[in-house]
Amino acid sequence: MFSLMVVLLTLKLSFLFSSSIEPRCFWRLKTNKIWEGDKDTDCFFYIYTKLGHVKNEYFSGNLDKRLTAKNIHLIFSLYFALKEINQNPHILPNISLLVKVECSLLDDWKIKSLISKRGEIIPNYYCINQRRYLIVLTGPMWLTSAILGPLMYISKRPELYYGPFHPLLSSQEQFPYLYHMAPKDTSLALAMVSLVVHFSWNWVGAIISDDDLGLQFLLELRKEMKRSGVCLAFVSIIISGMTAFLRNVDIYYNQIMLSSAKVVIIYGDKDSNLQVNFRLWNLVDLRRIWVTTAQWDMIIHNGKFLLSSFYGTLTFSHHYSELPGFKTFIQTAHPTNYSNDISLARLWWMYFNCSMSSFNCNNLKNCPTITILNWLFNKHLEISLSGTSYDLHNAVYAVAHALHQMLLQQVDTWQSNDGKELEFDSWQMVPFLKNIQFTNPAGDQVNMNQKEKMNTEYDIHHTMDFLPKLGLKVKIGMFSQYLPYGQQLSMSEEVTQWNTDIRQTPTSVCSIPCSPGSRKSPQQGKAVCCFDCIPCPENEISNKTDMDQCVKCPDDQYADPGRTHCLKKVMAFLGYEDPLGMSLACLTLCFFSLTTLTLCVFLKHQDTPIVKANNRTLSYVLLMSLIFCFLCSLLFIGRPVMATCIMQQTMFAVVFTVAASTVLAKTVTVVLAFKVTNPSRRLRWLLVSRAPNFIIPICTTIQLIICGIWLGTYPPFVDADVHVEKGHILIICNKGSIIAFYCVLGYLGSIAMGSFIVAFLARNLPDTFNEAKYLTFSMLVFCSVWVTFLPVYHSTKGKAMVAVEVFSILASSAGLLLCIFAPKVYIILLRSGGNSFQKSWNVRFRIQNAH
Repeated sequence: MFSLMVVLLTLKLSFLFSSSIEPRCFWRLKTNKIWEGDKDTDCFFYIYTKLGHVKNEYFSGNLDKRLTAKNIHLIFSLYFALKEINQNPHILPNISLLVKVECSLLDDWKIKSLISKRGEIIPNYYCINQRRYLIVLTGPMWLTSAILGPLMYISKRPELYYGPFHPLLSSQEQFPYLYHMAPKDTSLALAMVSLVVHFSWNWVGAIISDDDLGLQFLLELRKEMKRSGVCLAFVSIIISGMTAFLRNVDIYYNQIMLSSAKVVIIYGDKDSNLQVNFRLWNLVDLRRIWVTTAQWDMIIHNGKFLLSSFYGTLTFSHHYSELPGFKTFIQTAHPTNYSNDISLARLWWMYFNCSMSSFNCNNLKNCPTITILNWLFNKHLEISLSGTSYDLHNAVYAVAHALHQMLLQQVDTWQSNDGKELEFDSWQMVPFLKNIQFTNPAGDQVNMNQKEKMNTEYDIHHTMDFLPKLGLKVKIGMFSQYLPYGQQLSMSEEVTQWNTDIRQTPTSVCSIPCSPGSRKSPQQGKAVCCFDCIPCPENEISNKTDMDQCVKCPDDQYADPGRTHCLKKVMAFLGYEDPLGMSLACLTLCFFSLTTLTLCVFLKHQDTPIVKANNRTLSYVLLMSLIFCFLCSLLFIGRPVMATCIMQQTMFAVVFTVAASTVLAKTVTVVLAFKVTNPSRRLRWLLVSRAPNFIIPICTTIQLIICGIWLGTYPPFVDADVHVEKGHILIICNKGSIIAFYCVLGYLGSIAMGSFIVAFLARNLPDTFNEAKYLTFSMLVFCSVWVTFLPVYHSTKGKAMVAVEVFSILASSAGLLLCIFAPKVYIILLRSGGNSFQKSWNVRFRIQNAH
């Protein structure tokens, strides 16, 4: 028994000794587990009032002991707002706002504490007596705010939700006393698509949470993408149920890794399985460009996953101005400024290995003189104010302004109670709170009217690898819906660092862009962003990349070889400066000269038998008509005008009719000359009266009538052919009536055919100077040329068509000249002995004796 008492006494003394050297508070640090500071937790701020001014100690001890690195921004944003309000003599003069902080999920006893009066002691509260709070600030997670909402409705206490806007909480029937501080994302999808279009991305993926908010965003995203020509490579809808989610983790992973899309849009709740989805791949180097919102944040997560996979993230947040003095407030924050704050002391003890006082857990020993600024750097947090902290700051000011207006109307009804808490009926603040408007210290307008609170501006932040193991968000752009469509996005890309292996802006497209000179051809069964590139057709261009259709050049222009620009066409015609035109003109002058020389020879030797025997007058007429035939070909060379177009066809028709009818008259004369050698013939008077010569005016008159009808109905005119020759506009004479043109040719051909038949029948008549054979050959050449002309004329285009017509005129005229007059000139000039009357009579005498 005595020994047992000795043992008990020894244990008691050892306990007393140990308690004298160890602190009375004992916190266990878990080193083998990711600390809860990486998680999003909800924080409740219970606002109450007190008369007079307060010191920093009033804020000390009001923090929940589960304060984390993630919500430290919220705490100091709240403290900063309360400090400003309590020091401002124009807002709630002689009244201070106080706050009770709880950063954990609500339990039943905590919910009960909000509506209880006094008399019940609640654990974790710094104050001894329970108080009734004026208003509750909830967030940033919407679920706990929704759970608290019905209780606020029953107790008629207003609730300000400072988290991201959620449509479920905006129901006035379920949450009549809940007010959003964050505006609704009315143009987030448009802003994200505008960013995608700015970087020329058209092939992106989407990871969406499986809830009403995510599906509504996906619907708006598809609408904006369709309007801007952007396609979704894949859509991963993350299932909310954990069991089903774990079954589909590999599917989600393969959708990202196997897709060619390098840009992925992320949208979902903070407390959804989205974060779980990415944390499961914390050892995988995804190397994607993430486009997301500020409410969905993976930057806080420790480890390699942050630096290797999430730097380069583009984040959209509601536009807000910097609060003056906030950075200074952060830089000077230290636990010694809040000496009674157990939560801050605990943070310093956990992160900087400070020792504790034996009698006071708030008193730190051997603690480095480090401020919140350095600690935020160490924890990879942002130094500047976050969007959620900004909304919380505005919420505190909204409470202050609403209470200020309410007290102005009730200044005579409340009694002075200096140094004690003031209690008001919370429902009295509702009409003031829901319509309050004010300007916050940053200069931004804050409107609590939910119908008028429409956000149209976003800031775009880029996550940079600022220091080793530190991601820093830098503002690189802004989106404003106030500006015209297409000018709403402004970007500054000088400081942009992409999460890829290349330094320039990465591409995220399904197909390589079609270069100018080609157009897109959609791939069957795939998205419109997937296409093949095919060259533009003839005379069509595309001067931009990724054109859906090529543009046809105007008629007076043509496409360059690269088919990227339309060039002005050059006026073209068969001119004298062209080699072909020059050759034809020279040939015309040669035949003109030759015909003129032949006429001169005939005039000089007009009294010789060979000239007289072949009807000298008709020979002169034929030579003159051939001269004009050669000259009329010059009307086809040179720039066409209206006069030359009319003269081309009429002169050609008339002079060739004269030439052909003259040949016919000469042929008939030869036949009559041999037929009337017998005196019994009665046709002698026809030869004597020179009746065959009347064939010329008769045939010519008929041709003139045809030409007159042609010119009176549909005459030739100047025309421009823009399609016949690439790069040129061919100026030609359009014949007007094709029927009239072929009538002229047909009539001319009938005369030539008649001459050929008569000459062919008289080819064997005996006479020294019988020219029937020559006339036969001349008509054969004439008919052959114009029969060949028709198919060749219709098979050629451009200047060649005009050249064919000129060549046909020259060839047929030359055929008449050479076949009829060349033998006679040869006899006249080279065999003058055969051109005598003596020889002529001898030959004729022999012929008569033969008969």
